[in-house]
Amino acid sequence: MNPSSLIETDVAVIGAGTAGMSAYRAALAHTPDVLLIERGVYGTTCARVGCMPSKLLIAAAEAAHGVADAGRFGVTAGAAAIDGRAVMARVRSERDRFVGFVVDAVQGWPAERRLHGEARFLDDHLLQVGTTRVRARRIVIATGSRPAVPQAWRSALGDRLIVNDDLFDWTDLPRSVAVAGAGVIGLELAQALHRLGVRVRVYGRSERVGPLTDPALQRLARQVFEAELPMSLDLTHMEPRREGDSVVVRATGRDGRVHEERFDWLLAATGRRPNVDDLGLERTTLPLDIAGIPVHDRATLQVADRPVFLAGDASADRPLLHEAADEGRIAGDNAGRFPDVRVRPRRAPLAVVFSAPQIALAGASHAELQAAGVAFDTGHASFEDQGRSRVMGRNQGAIHVYGERGTGRFLGAEVLGPAAEHIGHLLAWSAQRGDTVQQMLDSPFYHPVVEEGLRTALRQLQRTLHMGPVPVERCLDCGPGA
Repeated sequence: MNPSSLIETDVAVIGAGTAGMSAYRAALAHTPDVLLIERGVYGTTCARVGCMPSKLLIAAAEAAHGVADAGRFGVTAGAAAIDGRAVMARVRSERDRFVGFVVDAVQGWPAERRLHGEARFLDDHLLQVGTTRVRARRIVIATGSRPAVPQAWRSALGDRLIVNDDLFDWTDLPRSVAVAGAGVIGLELAQALHRLGVRVRVYGRSERVGPLTDPALQRLARQVFEAELPMSLDLTHMEPRREGDSVVVRATGRDGRVHEERFDWLLAATGRRPNVDDLGLERTTLPLDIAGIPVHDRATLQVADRPVFLAGDASADRPLLHEAADEGRIAGDNAGRFPDVRVRPRRAPLAVVFSAPQIALAGASHAELQAAGVAFDTGHASFEDQGRSRVMGRNQGAIHVYGERGTGRFLGAEVLGPAAEHIGHLLAWSAQRGDTVQQMLDSPFYHPVVEEGLRTALRQLQRTLHMGPVPVERCLDCGPGA
Protein backbone atom coordinates (compact mmCIF):
# COMPACT_ATOMS: atom_id res chain seq x y z
CA MET A 1 0.00 0.00 0.00
CA ASN A 2 1.34 3.44 -0.90
CA PRO A 3 1.79 5.61 2.17
CA SER A 4 -0.29 8.75 2.43
CA SER A 5 -0.82 11.38 5.07
CA LEU A 6 -4.20 10.04 6.19
CA ILE A 7 -6.22 6.90 5.52
CA GLU A 8 -9.79 6.58 6.70
CA THR A 9 -11.32 3.14 7.15
CA ASP A 10 -14.28 1.44 8.76
CA VAL A 11 -12.21 -1.25 10.49
CA ALA A 12 -8.48 -1.40 11.18
CA VAL A 13 -7.04 -4.75 12.23
CA ILE A 14 -3.64 -4.48 13.93
CA GLY A 15 -1.75 -7.74 13.40
CA ALA A 16 -1.79 -10.32 10.60
CA GLY A 17 -1.41 -13.48 12.66
CA THR A 18 -4.07 -16.13 13.19
CA ALA A 19 -6.42 -13.80 15.09
CA GLY A 20 -5.82 -10.85 12.77
CA MET A 21 -6.43 -12.85 9.61
CA SER A 22 -9.66 -14.26 11.05
CA ALA A 23 -10.76 -10.79 12.14
CA TYR A 24 -10.05 -9.35 8.69
CA ARG A 25 -12.17 -12.00 6.97
CA ALA A 26 -15.01 -11.67 9.48
CA ALA A 27 -15.15 -7.87 9.22
CA LEU A 28 -15.30 -8.07 5.41
CA ALA A 29 -18.71 -9.74 5.74
CA HIS A 30 -20.06 -6.37 6.89
CA THR A 31 -17.94 -3.78 5.10
CA PRO A 32 -15.37 -3.81 2.28
CA ASP A 33 -13.49 -1.02 4.02
CA VAL A 34 -11.15 -3.08 6.21
CA LEU A 35 -7.44 -2.34 6.63
CA LEU A 36 -4.92 -4.93 7.84
CA ILE A 37 -1.79 -3.54 9.54
CA GLU A 38 1.31 -5.67 10.18
CA ARG A 39 4.72 -4.57 11.44
CA GLY A 40 6.65 -7.79 10.86
CA VAL A 41 6.78 -10.61 8.36
CA TYR A 42 3.62 -12.41 7.36
CA GLY A 43 3.13 -15.91 8.72
CA THR A 44 1.51 -16.85 12.01
CA THR A 45 3.30 -17.72 15.24
CA CYS A 46 1.98 -21.26 14.88
CA ALA A 47 3.32 -21.78 11.37
CA ARG A 48 6.62 -19.94 11.72
CA VAL A 49 7.91 -20.52 15.28
CA GLY A 50 5.27 -22.44 17.19
CA CYS A 51 3.07 -25.49 16.81
CA MET A 52 4.14 -26.65 13.34
CA PRO A 53 7.96 -26.52 13.53
CA SER A 54 7.91 -27.89 17.07
CA LYS A 55 5.85 -30.88 15.92
CA LEU A 56 8.32 -31.45 13.08
CA LEU A 57 11.12 -31.65 15.64
CA ILE A 58 9.01 -33.92 17.84
CA ALA A 59 8.27 -36.21 14.88
CA ALA A 60 11.99 -36.67 14.31
CA ALA A 61 12.47 -37.37 18.02
CA GLU A 62 9.70 -39.98 17.99
CA ALA A 63 11.39 -41.73 15.06
CA ALA A 64 14.70 -41.81 16.93
CA HIS A 65 13.04 -43.04 20.11
CA GLY A 66 11.25 -45.77 18.18
CA VAL A 67 14.60 -47.13 17.05
CA ALA A 68 16.07 -46.92 20.54
CA ASP A 69 13.02 -48.59 22.08
CA ALA A 70 12.60 -51.36 19.51
CA GLY A 71 14.39 -53.95 21.65
CA ARG A 72 11.46 -54.30 24.04
CA PHE A 73 9.45 -55.81 21.16
CA GLY A 74 12.19 -58.27 20.21
CA VAL A 75 13.25 -56.11 17.27
CA THR A 76 16.97 -55.42 16.89
CA ALA A 77 17.46 -52.10 15.14
CA GLY A 78 20.93 -51.14 16.30
CA ALA A 79 21.89 -47.71 17.57
CA ALA A 80 20.08 -44.80 15.95
CA ALA A 81 22.36 -42.63 13.81
CA ILE A 82 20.98 -39.10 14.05
CA ASP A 83 21.98 -36.66 11.32
CA GLY A 84 21.37 -33.30 12.95
CA ARG A 85 21.72 -31.40 9.70
CA ALA A 86 19.15 -33.62 8.00
CA VAL A 87 16.78 -33.29 10.96
CA MET A 88 16.92 -29.50 10.93
CA ALA A 89 16.80 -29.32 7.13
CA ARG A 90 13.43 -31.10 7.18
CA VAL A 91 12.19 -28.96 10.04
CA ARG A 92 13.06 -25.75 8.17
CA SER A 93 11.82 -26.99 4.80
CA GLU A 94 8.42 -28.12 6.03
CA ARG A 95 8.15 -25.06 8.28
CA ASP A 96 8.75 -22.80 5.29
CA ARG A 97 6.08 -24.68 3.35
CA PHE A 98 3.49 -24.08 6.07
CA VAL A 99 4.51 -20.41 6.36
CA GLY A 100 4.25 -20.09 2.59
CA PHE A 101 0.57 -21.05 2.68
CA VAL A 102 -0.12 -18.27 5.17
CA VAL A 103 1.96 -15.66 3.31
CA ASP A 104 0.26 -16.51 0.02
CA ALA A 105 -3.16 -16.07 1.63
CA VAL A 106 -2.36 -12.60 2.99
CA GLN A 107 -0.58 -11.43 -0.13
CA GLY A 108 -3.58 -12.54 -2.15
CA TRP A 109 -5.64 -9.86 -0.44
CA PRO A 110 -5.85 -6.44 -2.15
CA ALA A 111 -2.66 -4.41 -1.70
CA GLU A 112 -4.69 -1.31 -0.88
CA ARG A 113 -6.16 -3.19 2.09
CA ARG A 114 -2.72 -3.90 3.60
CA LEU A 115 -0.39 -1.50 5.38
CA HIS A 116 3.08 -2.41 6.65
CA GLY A 117 4.42 -0.70 9.74
CA GLU A 118 4.17 -0.44 13.50
CA ALA A 119 0.84 0.92 14.68
CA ARG A 120 0.59 3.23 17.68
CA PHE A 121 -2.54 4.83 19.06
CA LEU A 122 -2.74 8.61 19.05
CA ASP A 123 -6.29 8.50 20.43
CA ASP A 124 -9.18 6.02 20.48
CA HIS A 125 -9.64 6.20 16.71
CA LEU A 126 -6.35 7.50 15.28
CA LEU A 127 -3.29 5.34 14.60
CA GLN A 128 0.20 6.34 13.52
CA VAL A 129 1.77 3.77 11.18
CA GLY A 130 5.17 5.01 10.05
CA THR A 131 4.53 8.24 8.13
CA THR A 132 0.86 7.36 7.67
CA ARG A 133 -2.05 8.14 9.94
CA VAL A 134 -5.05 5.84 10.00
CA ARG A 135 -8.41 7.04 11.26
CA ALA A 136 -10.52 3.96 11.97
CA ARG A 137 -14.12 3.92 13.12
CA ARG A 138 -13.50 0.50 14.74
CA ILE A 139 -10.25 -1.21 15.67
CA VAL A 140 -9.27 -4.83 16.36
CA ILE A 141 -6.08 -5.35 18.38
CA ALA A 142 -4.59 -8.71 17.37
CA THR A 143 -0.91 -8.06 17.99
CA GLY A 144 0.00 -11.48 19.39
CA SER A 145 2.69 -12.15 21.98
CA ARG A 146 6.44 -12.62 22.31
CA PRO A 147 8.72 -14.70 24.55
CA ALA A 148 9.19 -13.22 28.02
CA VAL A 149 12.90 -13.32 28.86
CA PRO A 150 14.62 -11.68 31.85
CA GLN A 151 16.68 -8.74 30.61
CA ALA A 152 19.53 -9.74 32.92
CA TRP A 153 19.84 -13.03 31.02
CA ARG A 154 20.00 -11.21 27.70
CA SER A 155 22.72 -8.93 28.98
CA ALA A 156 24.74 -11.76 30.51
CA LEU A 157 24.45 -14.34 27.73
CA GLY A 158 24.18 -12.41 24.47
CA ASP A 159 23.74 -14.73 21.50
CA ARG A 160 24.06 -17.83 23.70
CA LEU A 161 20.50 -17.12 24.88
CA ILE A 162 17.80 -18.32 22.51
CA VAL A 163 14.01 -18.62 22.43
CA ASN A 164 11.96 -21.11 20.45
CA ASP A 165 11.81 -18.60 17.57
CA ASP A 166 15.58 -19.03 17.14
CA LEU A 167 15.75 -22.80 17.58
CA PHE A 168 13.94 -23.57 14.32
CA ASP A 169 16.54 -21.69 12.28
CA TRP A 170 19.34 -24.00 13.45
CA THR A 171 21.13 -25.82 10.63
CA ASP A 172 22.38 -28.56 12.95
CA LEU A 173 21.63 -29.97 16.37
CA PRO A 174 23.88 -28.70 19.19
CA ARG A 175 25.65 -30.84 21.75
CA SER A 176 23.86 -29.43 24.80
CA VAL A 177 21.02 -27.09 25.76
CA ALA A 178 19.79 -25.83 29.13
CA VAL A 179 16.02 -25.33 29.05
CA ALA A 180 14.64 -22.72 31.45
CA GLY A 181 10.96 -23.44 31.98
CA ALA A 182 9.08 -26.71 32.56
CA GLY A 183 5.84 -25.59 30.93
CA VAL A 184 4.42 -26.67 27.58
CA ILE A 185 7.13 -25.22 25.32
CA GLY A 186 10.04 -26.19 27.57
CA LEU A 187 8.78 -29.74 28.09
CA GLU A 188 8.07 -30.44 24.42
CA LEU A 189 11.38 -29.05 23.13
CA ALA A 190 13.53 -30.49 25.92
CA GLN A 191 12.22 -34.00 25.43
CA ALA A 192 12.52 -33.79 21.64
CA LEU A 193 16.12 -32.57 21.81
CA HIS A 194 16.97 -35.22 24.42
CA ARG A 195 15.62 -37.99 22.20
CA LEU A 196 17.65 -36.61 19.30
CA GLY A 197 20.85 -37.03 21.27
CA VAL A 198 21.25 -33.52 22.68
CA ARG A 199 22.28 -33.28 26.34
CA VAL A 200 19.59 -31.25 28.10
CA ARG A 201 18.53 -30.22 31.57
CA VAL A 202 15.19 -28.62 32.42
CA TYR A 203 15.09 -25.88 35.07
CA GLY A 204 11.88 -24.83 36.80
CA ARG A 205 10.90 -22.50 39.62
CA SER A 206 8.13 -24.79 40.91
CA GLU A 207 7.62 -28.54 41.23
CA ARG A 208 5.16 -28.57 38.34
CA VAL A 209 5.93 -30.09 34.95
CA GLY A 210 3.52 -29.12 32.17
CA PRO A 211 0.06 -27.53 32.55
CA LEU A 212 -1.70 -30.19 34.66
CA THR A 213 -3.51 -28.72 37.68
CA ASP A 214 -4.77 -31.87 39.40
CA PRO A 215 -2.33 -32.40 42.30
CA ALA A 216 -2.19 -36.19 41.86
CA LEU A 217 -1.48 -35.85 38.14
CA GLN A 218 1.08 -33.13 38.80
CA ARG A 219 3.02 -35.52 41.02
CA LEU A 220 2.74 -38.32 38.49
CA ALA A 221 3.90 -36.06 35.64
CA ARG A 222 6.99 -35.05 37.56
CA GLN A 223 7.76 -38.68 38.33
CA VAL A 224 7.31 -39.77 34.71
CA PHE A 225 9.31 -37.00 33.07
CA GLU A 226 12.09 -36.96 35.65
CA ALA A 227 12.65 -40.64 34.89
CA GLU A 228 13.69 -39.64 31.35
CA LEU A 229 14.87 -36.03 31.50
CA PRO A 230 17.46 -34.46 33.81
CA MET A 231 15.55 -31.82 35.76
CA SER A 232 16.28 -29.21 38.39
CA LEU A 233 12.90 -28.12 39.76
CA ASP A 234 11.55 -26.14 42.70
CA LEU A 235 14.38 -23.62 42.40
CA THR A 236 14.80 -20.54 44.56
CA HIS A 237 17.50 -19.09 42.34
CA MET A 238 18.86 -19.65 38.83
CA GLU A 239 21.87 -17.71 37.66
CA PRO A 240 23.22 -18.30 34.15
CA ARG A 241 26.54 -16.79 33.12
CA ARG A 242 28.57 -16.84 29.95
CA GLU A 243 32.05 -18.29 29.76
CA GLY A 244 33.45 -18.01 26.24
CA ASP A 245 31.01 -19.73 23.89
CA SER A 246 29.36 -21.66 26.72
CA VAL A 247 26.60 -21.00 29.23
CA VAL A 248 27.12 -22.08 32.82
CA VAL A 249 23.91 -22.44 34.83
CA ARG A 250 24.07 -22.29 38.62
CA ALA A 251 20.80 -23.35 40.20
CA THR A 252 19.83 -23.39 43.87
CA GLY A 253 16.99 -25.61 45.03
CA ARG A 254 14.58 -24.94 47.85
CA ASP A 255 16.46 -27.57 49.82
CA GLY A 256 19.63 -25.48 49.56
CA ARG A 257 21.41 -27.77 47.14
CA VAL A 258 23.39 -26.09 44.34
CA HIS A 259 23.80 -27.58 40.87
CA GLU A 260 26.13 -26.14 38.23
CA GLU A 261 26.39 -27.34 34.64
CA ARG A 262 27.84 -26.09 31.34
CA PHE A 263 25.89 -25.96 28.06
CA ASP A 264 26.19 -24.64 24.51
CA TRP A 265 22.93 -22.69 24.76
CA LEU A 266 20.26 -21.54 27.19
CA LEU A 267 16.77 -21.91 25.75
CA ALA A 268 14.40 -19.55 27.58
CA ALA A 269 10.92 -21.08 27.68
CA THR A 270 9.76 -18.84 30.49
CA GLY A 271 6.38 -17.82 29.13
CA ARG A 272 5.10 -15.22 26.69
CA ARG A 273 4.10 -11.58 26.99
CA PRO A 274 1.22 -9.88 25.10
CA ASN A 275 2.38 -7.33 22.52
CA VAL A 276 0.37 -4.43 23.88
CA ASP A 277 3.02 -2.41 25.73
CA ASP A 278 4.22 -0.51 22.63
CA LEU A 279 0.81 0.38 21.21
CA GLY A 280 0.51 3.75 22.92
CA LEU A 281 -2.58 2.66 24.84
CA GLU A 282 -1.83 5.31 27.45
CA ARG A 283 -2.98 7.89 24.88
CA THR A 284 -6.44 6.32 24.71
CA THR A 285 -9.39 6.17 27.10
CA LEU A 286 -9.35 2.36 27.05
CA PRO A 287 -9.44 0.79 30.54
CA LEU A 288 -6.36 -1.33 31.25
CA ASP A 289 -5.76 -4.03 33.83
CA ILE A 290 -2.72 -4.20 36.11
CA ALA A 291 -0.71 -5.86 33.31
CA GLY A 292 -1.58 -3.11 30.84
CA ILE A 293 -3.99 -5.28 28.84
CA PRO A 294 -7.28 -3.67 27.72
CA VAL A 295 -10.16 -4.84 29.89
CA HIS A 296 -12.56 -6.69 27.61
CA ASP A 297 -15.65 -8.91 27.58
CA ARG A 298 -14.66 -12.48 26.75
CA ALA A 299 -18.03 -13.18 25.09
CA THR A 300 -17.87 -10.22 22.69
CA LEU A 301 -14.16 -9.26 22.93
CA GLN A 302 -15.23 -5.60 23.15
CA VAL A 303 -13.10 -3.30 25.28
CA ALA A 304 -15.53 -1.64 27.72
CA ASP A 305 -18.16 0.16 25.59
CA ARG A 306 -15.60 1.35 23.02
CA PRO A 307 -15.44 0.43 19.32
CA VAL A 308 -12.24 -1.48 20.07
CA PHE A 309 -11.88 -5.26 20.23
CA LEU A 310 -9.09 -7.53 21.51
CA ALA A 311 -8.31 -10.95 20.03
CA GLY A 312 -5.73 -13.73 20.15
CA ASP A 313 -2.58 -13.93 22.23
CA ALA A 314 -2.69 -10.19 22.88
CA SER A 315 -5.40 -10.89 25.47
CA ALA A 316 -3.19 -13.36 27.43
CA ASP A 317 -6.27 -15.54 27.85
CA ARG A 318 -5.78 -18.87 26.05
CA PRO A 319 -2.76 -18.62 23.74
CA LEU A 320 -3.74 -21.44 21.39
CA LEU A 321 -4.29 -21.34 17.63
CA HIS A 322 -7.92 -22.47 17.64
CA GLU A 323 -8.74 -19.97 20.39
CA ALA A 324 -7.00 -17.18 18.44
CA ALA A 325 -8.94 -18.06 15.30
CA ASP A 326 -12.24 -18.06 17.22
CA GLU A 327 -11.45 -14.77 18.91
CA GLY A 328 -10.48 -13.21 15.60
CA ARG A 329 -13.82 -14.22 14.09
CA ILE A 330 -15.76 -12.87 17.09
CA ALA A 331 -13.81 -9.60 17.24
CA GLY A 332 -13.89 -9.05 13.48
CA ASP A 333 -17.60 -9.82 13.24
CA ASN A 334 -18.46 -7.44 16.08
CA ALA A 335 -16.15 -4.73 14.76
CA GLY A 336 -17.74 -5.05 11.35
CA ARG A 337 -21.32 -4.89 12.65
CA PHE A 338 -20.66 -2.32 15.45
CA PRO A 339 -22.66 -0.99 17.30
CA ASP A 340 -24.70 -4.20 16.97
CA VAL A 341 -22.28 -6.12 19.22
CA ARG A 342 -23.31 -9.72 19.82
CA VAL A 343 -22.39 -12.36 22.37
CA ARG A 344 -20.77 -15.41 20.82
CA PRO A 345 -20.62 -18.66 22.83
CA ARG A 346 -17.08 -19.97 23.22
CA ARG A 347 -16.03 -23.52 22.56
CA ALA A 348 -15.15 -25.89 25.38
CA PRO A 349 -11.52 -25.48 26.48
CA LEU A 350 -9.03 -27.93 24.97
CA ALA A 351 -5.25 -27.95 25.34
CA VAL A 352 -2.72 -30.59 24.30
CA VAL A 353 0.98 -31.08 25.03
CA PHE A 354 2.82 -33.25 22.50
CA SER A 355 5.20 -34.80 24.98
CA ALA A 356 5.55 -38.53 25.60
CA PRO A 357 3.32 -39.38 27.34
CA GLN A 358 1.03 -36.69 26.00
CA ILE A 359 -0.96 -34.29 28.17
CA ALA A 360 -4.48 -33.02 27.54
CA LEU A 361 -6.87 -30.77 29.42
CA ALA A 362 -10.48 -30.76 28.22
CA GLY A 363 -13.39 -28.81 29.59
CA ALA A 364 -12.88 -27.34 33.05
CA SER A 365 -9.61 -28.15 34.78
CA HIS A 366 -9.33 -29.33 38.38
CA ALA A 367 -8.05 -25.90 39.45
CA GLU A 368 -10.85 -24.07 37.62
CA LEU A 369 -13.52 -26.21 39.23
CA GLN A 370 -12.06 -25.64 42.68
CA ALA A 371 -11.73 -21.89 42.11
CA ALA A 372 -15.36 -21.70 40.96
CA GLY A 373 -16.57 -23.59 44.04
CA VAL A 374 -18.22 -26.31 41.96
CA ALA A 375 -19.29 -29.46 43.81
CA PHE A 376 -17.68 -32.26 41.80
CA ASP A 377 -16.29 -35.76 42.10
CA THR A 378 -13.38 -37.43 40.34
CA GLY A 379 -13.04 -40.72 38.51
CA HIS A 380 -9.60 -41.99 37.61
CA ALA A 381 -7.80 -44.76 35.79
CA SER A 382 -4.18 -45.66 35.26
CA PHE A 383 -2.68 -46.52 31.88
CA GLU A 384 0.01 -48.73 33.44
CA ASP A 385 -2.06 -51.91 33.11
CA GLN A 386 -4.43 -50.72 30.38
CA GLY A 387 -4.55 -53.29 27.59
CA ARG A 388 -3.80 -51.36 24.40
CA SER A 389 -1.32 -49.12 26.19
CA ARG A 390 0.68 -52.16 27.33
CA VAL A 391 0.51 -53.66 23.83
CA MET A 392 2.14 -50.53 22.43
CA GLY A 393 4.64 -50.25 25.27
CA ARG A 394 3.27 -46.80 26.09
CA ASN A 395 1.65 -47.64 29.40
CA GLN A 396 2.47 -44.52 31.41
CA GLY A 397 0.20 -41.98 33.01
CA ALA A 398 -3.40 -41.70 34.18
CA ILE A 399 -6.69 -39.99 33.42
CA HIS A 400 -8.90 -38.03 35.82
CA VAL A 401 -12.47 -37.12 34.85
CA TYR A 402 -14.72 -34.71 36.75
CA GLY A 403 -18.50 -34.82 37.15
CA GLU A 404 -21.00 -32.53 38.82
CA ARG A 405 -22.63 -33.81 41.97
CA GLY A 406 -26.39 -34.04 41.78
CA THR A 407 -26.67 -33.81 38.00
CA GLY A 408 -24.01 -36.26 36.79
CA ARG A 409 -22.95 -33.77 34.14
CA PHE A 410 -19.45 -34.22 32.78
CA LEU A 411 -17.38 -31.14 33.56
CA GLY A 412 -13.86 -31.77 32.37
CA ALA A 413 -10.76 -33.95 32.50
CA GLU A 414 -7.00 -33.95 32.75
CA VAL A 415 -5.00 -36.65 31.00
CA LEU A 416 -1.41 -37.81 31.11
CA GLY A 417 -1.00 -40.77 28.80
CA PRO A 418 -0.94 -42.25 25.30
CA ALA A 419 -3.30 -40.84 22.66
CA ALA A 420 -4.19 -37.92 24.94
CA GLU A 421 -4.52 -35.65 21.90
CA HIS A 422 -7.39 -37.85 20.63
CA ILE A 423 -9.03 -38.60 23.97
CA GLY A 424 -8.91 -34.87 24.74
CA HIS A 425 -11.00 -34.10 21.66
CA LEU A 426 -13.68 -36.63 22.62
CA LEU A 427 -13.85 -35.16 26.11
CA ALA A 428 -13.99 -31.56 24.90
CA TRP A 429 -16.87 -32.44 22.60
CA SER A 430 -18.72 -34.09 25.50
CA ALA A 431 -18.12 -31.05 27.70
CA GLN A 432 -19.40 -28.70 25.01
CA ARG A 433 -22.55 -30.74 24.43
CA GLY A 434 -23.23 -30.93 28.16
CA ASP A 435 -23.18 -34.74 28.20
CA THR A 436 -23.80 -36.61 31.40
CA VAL A 437 -21.38 -39.29 32.49
CA GLN A 438 -24.07 -41.88 31.76
CA GLN A 439 -24.51 -40.62 28.20
CA MET A 440 -20.76 -40.93 27.67
CA LEU A 441 -20.80 -44.49 29.01
CA ASP A 442 -23.70 -45.33 26.68
CA SER A 443 -21.47 -44.48 23.71
CA PRO A 444 -19.55 -47.26 21.90
CA PHE A 445 -16.07 -48.29 22.97
CA TYR A 446 -14.11 -50.63 20.71
CA HIS A 447 -11.65 -53.24 22.00
CA PRO A 448 -8.73 -53.05 22.34
CA VAL A 449 -8.24 -49.28 22.30
CA VAL A 450 -6.69 -46.75 24.67
CA GLU A 451 -10.11 -45.13 25.07
CA GLU A 452 -11.16 -48.09 27.23
CA GLY A 453 -9.08 -46.45 29.94
CA LEU A 454 -11.43 -43.47 29.67
CA ARG A 455 -14.41 -45.80 30.14
CA THR A 456 -12.83 -47.23 33.30
CA ALA A 457 -12.46 -43.71 34.71
CA LEU A 458 -16.04 -42.80 33.74
CA ARG A 459 -17.43 -45.90 35.42
CA GLN A 460 -15.58 -45.08 38.60
CA LEU A 461 -16.81 -41.48 38.42
CA GLN A 462 -20.40 -42.64 37.94
CA ARG A 463 -20.12 -44.75 41.08
CA THR A 464 -18.48 -41.93 43.04
CA LEU A 465 -21.40 -39.70 42.05
CA HIS A 466 -23.74 -42.40 43.47
CA MET A 467 -25.31 -42.77 40.02
CA GLY A 468 -23.96 -46.16 38.96
CA PRO A 469 -23.08 -49.63 40.20
CA VAL A 470 -19.78 -50.72 41.64
CA PRO A 471 -17.50 -51.17 38.59
CA VAL A 472 -16.79 -54.81 37.81
CA GLU A 473 -13.08 -55.46 37.76
CA ARG A 474 -12.00 -56.83 34.37
CA CYS A 475 -15.61 -56.85 33.18
CA LEU A 476 -16.57 -59.14 30.28
CA ASP A 477 -17.52 -56.36 27.89
CA CYS A 478 -14.18 -54.66 28.54
CA GLY A 479 -12.09 -57.62 27.45
CA PRO A 480 -8.78 -58.62 29.03
CA GLY A 481 -6.51 -55.85 30.23
CA ALA A 482 -8.99 -53.07 29.50
